Amino acid sequence: MLKQILLVGLGGGIGSILRFLTSVVTQKYNSSLFPLATFAVNILGCFLIGLLIGSLSSSIQNNQNLRLLLITGFCGGYTTFSTFASENFSLLQNQYYGTAALYIGTSIIGGLIAVWLGLTLAK
Repeated sequence: MLKQILLVGLGGGIGSILRFLTSVVTQKYNSSLFPLATFAVNILGCFLIGLLIGSLSSSIQNNQNLRLLLITGFCGGYTTFSTFASENFSLLQNQYYGTAALYIGTSIIGGLIAVWLGLTLAK
């Protein structure tokens, strides 16, 4: 159990650091109201989860440690769906209904397409 906890923690730490760096770089070059950093991380995270699930599903037993490190840890630390919800709540509170609708719609549809694409490419 300790090994699994360490794998998830290591992957989560790396994912969280990469998520932070993505946010810093995106904010440096993007000043629009649309939360581009979270959007990009969520779509890329969905793509990576699809790709990893597809790649590691052929022999789940042999790849359990990789699944914990990469899917549970890294992708869990990298993606930011709770931030997504919080940002949408803020947009709605500030009456930016169109921006919120665009953000919600493109995130959900783009995420589903990205997971499908990742799974398709992994085959």
